[in-house]
Amino acid sequence: MPIIVNIDVMLARRKMSLTELSEKVGITMSNLSILKTGKAKAIRIETLDAICRALDCQPGDILEYSDQA
Repeated sequence: MPIIVNIDVMLARRKMSLTELSEKVGITMSNLSILKTGKAKAIRIETLDAICRALDCQPGDILEYSDQA
C-alpha cells in the first residue's frame, strides 16, 4: 500500500513508548501495533485526531504517501 504510517518515527521524536501512547489515546496496544506496521485498512479521523494531540503533531507527520511502497 502506498500509505506509510510513521507513528514509530513520531514516538521516537517525542521519546514516548507505544504503551504510553496507548494510554493517552485510549487505543489498545494491538490496534496501535496494527496501525504502526501499516496493516490497518482504515483509520478513523477521531483516532488520528487523538494520536496527533498526544504526539503534538500534524496528520502529515504520521501519514505519508509514496508510490514507491
